[in-house]
Amino acid sequence: MPEPGKKPVSAFSKKPRSVEVAAGSPAVFEVETERAGVKVRWQRGGSDIGASSKYGLATEGTRHTLTVREVGPTDQGSYAVIAGSSKVKFDLKVTEAEKSEPVLAPAPAPAPAEATGTPGEALAPAAELGESAPSPEGSSSAARNAPTSGAPDDPIGLFVMRPQDGEVTVGGSITFSARVAGASLLKPPVVKWFKGKWVDLSSKVGQHLQLHDSYDRASKVYLFELHITDAQPAFTGGYRCEVSTKDKFDCSNFNLTVHEAMGTGDLDLLSSFRRTSLAGGGRRISDSHEDAGILDFSSLLKKSSSFRTPRDSKLEAPAEEDVWEILRQAPPSEYERIAFQYGVTDLRGMLKRLKGMRRDEKKSTAFQKKLEPAYQVSKGHKIRLTVELADPDAEVKWLKNGQEIQMSGSKYIFESIGAKRTLTISQCSLADDAAYQCVVGGEKCSTELFVKEPPVLITRPLEDQLVMVGQRVEFECEVSEEGAQVKWLKDGVELTREETFKYRFKKDGRRHRLIINEATLEDTGHYALRTSGGQALAELIVQEKKLEVYQSIADLTVGAKDQAVFKCEVSDENVRGMWLKNGKELVPDSRIKVSHIGRVHKLTIDDVTPADEADYSFVPEGFACNLSAKLHFMEVKIDFVPRQEPPKIHLDCPGRIPDTIVVVAGNKLRLDVPISGDPAPTVIWQKAITQGNKSPARPALDAPEDAGDSDEWVFDKKLLCETEGRVRVETTKDRSIFTVEGAEKEDEGVYTVTVKNPVGEDRVNLTVKVIDVPDAPAAPKVSNVGEDSCTVQWEPPAYDGGQPVLGYILERKKKKSYRWMRLNFDLIQELSHEARRMIEGVVYEMRVYAVNAIGMSRPSPASQPFMPIGPPSEPTHLAVEDVSDTTVSLKWRPPERVGAGGLDGYSVEYCPEGCSEWVTALRGLTEHTSILVKDLPTGARLLFRVRAHNMAGPGAPVTTTEPVTVQEILQRPRLQLPRHLRQTIQKKVREPVNLLIPFQGKPRPQVTWTKEGQPLAGEEVSVRNSPTDTILFIRAARRAHSGTYQVTVRIENMEDKATLVLQVVDKPSPPQDLRVTEAWGLNVALEWKPPQDDGNTELWGYTVQKADKKTMEWFTVLEHYRRTHCVVPELIIGNGYYFRVFSQNMVGSSDTAATTKEPVFIPRPGITYVPPNYKALDFSEAPSFTQPLVNRSVIAGYTTMLCCAVRGSPKPKISWFKNGLDLGEDARFRMFSKQGVLTLEIRKPCPFDGGIYVCRATNLQGEAQCECRLEVRGEEPSGPGPGRREEQGSSGDPGLCSVVPGQAPAVAARARTVMSRWVLASRRLGGHDDMASSSAVPQ
Repeated sequence: MPEPGKKPVSAFSKKPRSVEVAAGSPAVFEVETERAGVKVRWQRGGSDIGASSKYGLATEGTRHTLTVREVGPTDQGSYAVIAGSSKVKFDLKVTEAEKSEPVLAPAPAPAPAEATGTPGEALAPAAELGESAPSPEGSSSAARNAPTSGAPDDPIGLFVMRPQDGEVTVGGSITFSARVAGASLLKPPVVKWFKGKWVDLSSKVGQHLQLHDSYDRASKVYLFELHITDAQPAFTGGYRCEVSTKDKFDCSNFNLTVHEAMGTGDLDLLSSFRRTSLAGGGRRISDSHEDAGILDFSSLLKKSSSFRTPRDSKLEAPAEEDVWEILRQAPPSEYERIAFQYGVTDLRGMLKRLKGMRRDEKKSTAFQKKLEPAYQVSKGHKIRLTVELADPDAEVKWLKNGQEIQMSGSKYIFESIGAKRTLTISQCSLADDAAYQCVVGGEKCSTELFVKEPPVLITRPLEDQLVMVGQRVEFECEVSEEGAQVKWLKDGVELTREETFKYRFKKDGRRHRLIINEATLEDTGHYALRTSGGQALAELIVQEKKLEVYQSIADLTVGAKDQAVFKCEVSDENVRGMWLKNGKELVPDSRIKVSHIGRVHKLTIDDVTPADEADYSFVPEGFACNLSAKLHFMEVKIDFVPRQEPPKIHLDCPGRIPDTIVVVAGNKLRLDVPISGDPAPTVIWQKAITQGNKSPARPALDAPEDAGDSDEWVFDKKLLCETEGRVRVETTKDRSIFTVEGAEKEDEGVYTVTVKNPVGEDRVNLTVKVIDVPDAPAAPKVSNVGEDSCTVQWEPPAYDGGQPVLGYILERKKKKSYRWMRLNFDLIQELSHEARRMIEGVVYEMRVYAVNAIGMSRPSPASQPFMPIGPPSEPTHLAVEDVSDTTVSLKWRPPERVGAGGLDGYSVEYCPEGCSEWVTALRGLTEHTSILVKDLPTGARLLFRVRAHNMAGPGAPVTTTEPVTVQEILQRPRLQLPRHLRQTIQKKVREPVNLLIPFQGKPRPQVTWTKEGQPLAGEEVSVRNSPTDTILFIRAARRAHSGTYQVTVRIENMEDKATLVLQVVDKPSPPQDLRVTEAWGLNVALEWKPPQDDGNTELWGYTVQKADKKTMEWFTVLEHYRRTHCVVPELIIGNGYYFRVFSQNMVGSSDTAATTKEPVFIPRPGITYVPPNYKALDFSEAPSFTQPLVNRSVIAGYTTMLCCAVRGSPKPKISWFKNGLDLGEDARFRMFSKQGVLTLEIRKPCPFDGGIYVCRATNLQGEAQCECRLEVRGEEPSGPGPGRREEQGSSGDPGLCSVVPGQAPAVAARARTVMSRWVLASRRLGGHDDMASSSAVPQ
């Protein structure tokens, strides 16, 4: 880092300014740094801005430029620029085209006009137009956009509403408001306003600055206001509001930006006249004096288009006034005034820099050429730091951040060639970004090295994801560098760890992950990972949890001892379920097995019995659905036959019409045919070999076709006799079993079972139908591609799997991704679908699935890749700029939406009025937003239209609202007097005057200037005219130049006039006849007369100062004081004072002051102390209980305390009573009193101690008492026996209630005696002892 003494107050010598531009136009922000090579970062909303198609970043020496192309409403907001530790904020405001100010019409370059001076004549610095003229509409309020007091923007601290940043034009007014909550404050808070770090604004209160405060009793909120009137450019800077109370403190910072008051079209006239030696184009505006440079009218006459398009101007920037040079030449007493004028807020840093600058003035004896202030190098490259020494034999040391650099490997290379010393740093990394010094003897020179990081690129983008509610989501992206700083955003809003614990961010080398543990519907949106070199975007779709059934269970018909298998397939492999039999849960055992593999759930029943015939259901957990099927038991009826029985096949429905057996592909097919016959018959299985076509896919709503409508015919029959393998036949005495493991489509057909024996034969045909998922459809076709949508079409699958197609499922993915995302959860019935919610500019692919009752087919081949791109919108603000006899000049602004396809250019067409055929005005496309259409027929009425084109095609056209007549029209002369020239124009003496007045008229009008009705005379006042405007220029204004000026434009007998009032002002003369009228106590009354000369403007007031006769140091007593008499208070007794008064107007204070001739002495008066009389106060108070007694229930045998609290003065006397009897003489009760807290301790109470206790307090002022009820519960005995009654009192007082074996009669007699005494005493006093009356006395 640089040395503290050389650290600048601000890294910027020129700061950016807030601008207001029309939508569609570019916005350009410029800054200039103190040194070349300083690393500058641009931000918007706290996020760094990188170079892209939207933002353009440029650096040239100390000048840095940010260009926002094609500004739209979304670009409006707050921006910032950062260099080192300095940060400057500025705003971009976007206005609609209808609200934009008119722009001067272009005109051909005029012929050079005669100049009154030579080309090389040096002109005095000129101030910008309207610099000091107040704007009637310049008033604004900084709190206008601030939140209301009902919704505080800062719930922490004293502020209810903090002051907001504000902007105002020169001469306007602005108010900053701060609201402080006063509900919890005993006294009003103390509020101080500061500019910068310590410039207290309370000392600056006057005409330009006022402080106000108020209090709202209804809302209990204090309102403090800072009101600035007639704002000047020097008011720009940072401000601070501090609020303090007895034990709290809070502060708030805000900024004020003062814009220059520009003329019509925001033209910078002086930038066209300035001639400097700096390179670069465009306007360059200093933060201090903006009138530096030499005015050159020849640049205006050579190229007038510079007024209309400042960004295309080739003019050079003006030289700025060096604030540090002014400070070096000024005395220390003027430092604060200059810092306030030029917006320097860090006074301590300013003083350090001035001190360092003075040290640098000494000529170096060790170096002939020092290091540059700063160097910049890209990461991974090498840099050379070179110095040139005065003594070639001197020893050199190189330091990095104060530590000497040692030679180590190839990282640092030291070279010595003659008097030159070079340090070469190879393979620069971020660790090399530091401050370097070259030390020769006792001298050293310093520099800073900035290592520029290459942009972090995205090597593997994010992928779209489709999840269900509650599932885990993980986005993964890979960047080009390890440990790179990235930002995660959702729908453009940055995600941070502080906001919620919902998001987790992981960084593993170059891989970055965003994890959402349990996704909700609110997480749906577009997620982006942003780096310094780009961003990756992906979409997350969260759907409600919905279970789909790919294969339902089917009814089964099996015979005895056979195996029954129910199988179903659902969409979620994590879903568990329960099998029911006739509505009751089915418990698995050795014969009944339940399995769950992936998405398939199976119920297997071995050795089926008649008891297994029932309704079976599968119920998924967590979903309101169930799948059910019926198991039919096939009984085999075997009749007794005699010997020599012909063979017979025992089936329920044998016949010529074959029975159809349906089996799902992949399942096991088992045909168990019972047979009989004597002798045992021979069984022959045959399959008919058929020829036919696959059934095409048909809609699910169609009815099934009849058996006779099959498009198949029989050629031959195949004999099936294998006993092993996938297709096998097993035959026993009473049955024949045909088994197919994993049924396939080829197994479908008509099977013939023939049984023969010598007696006869029997035959049955069985039709087996194998159903499967459909074939994969063909690749879909994509059409009607739009900005974020497209239309997908496909054909049905060639084979529907034997079941009607229920619908289709569509998926998409990005071209370079491997993750397919499902687009629909409900099946699509049609053969086309409109896909939406795609990202423009991203390449996608589509594929489709066919679904029938069995399940989902394999995916179709992917479609041809396509990119959603929409054509641009129509251009905006099409207008006719100029018309001649054969040409028409058109201009427009770019479309509001361009899209990812970019903008290839514009096409221009025209057609005669009443025709529908459009003619192309130029071949191909033009990239410009203006065009001159030539060779048009004179007098024709034409309509023009403009289209924007990109790779998606032409956009919508914009057409002129009215036909344009191709004919030059005589235009009346008209002066367009700027608003700031319509009121009195005030200029200071010796200031330049530039009055620019645009006008219209064809042909070129004649311009005439007069003053007070007389033509202008003298060389000091000059006039410059162009085809579109006229300029009145005065190099150095004098008081004699004040007056009324009139400008006239004339074309033949038509003319237009405008009147301008110029007022040249100067400092006023000092007041007259200052005298002391009276002196009393610590006060002195002064009186004076107004000055003889007010400077040709209104007096703003007077400044009154005082000086002690001993020190003669002047101090300001009153500032901006309006009256001609005042009282100076708070003078010191015994001192003598001189007084002086300055006059002040808008130019400044008078050069001299009116001073009193003789000092005024403050005498010492006598002082007598009178002691005050105090009245004695009576603090007597009757007793009162602050905490009464409370009812209690205790267990016998445990010490108990009754507590209460009493107050009274004098200290009351305390008495305790039980059931009306005074307890003061009873040794079993102890009474305590400590600081008003009264306690009665009952040691080991027994049931007889229960009753009503009263505490009575008495003093001279009165008496008070409180009472409570005490219940003493005895413990129950644990076992029976003769001593049970005695044990109940064992927890009481041993003297009264404890029972010792063998002494029960004595204890009982004693208890009865005590009880009788208490009852008699209670009756005498009229009381009632509940415990005594209800307790049982042991017998």
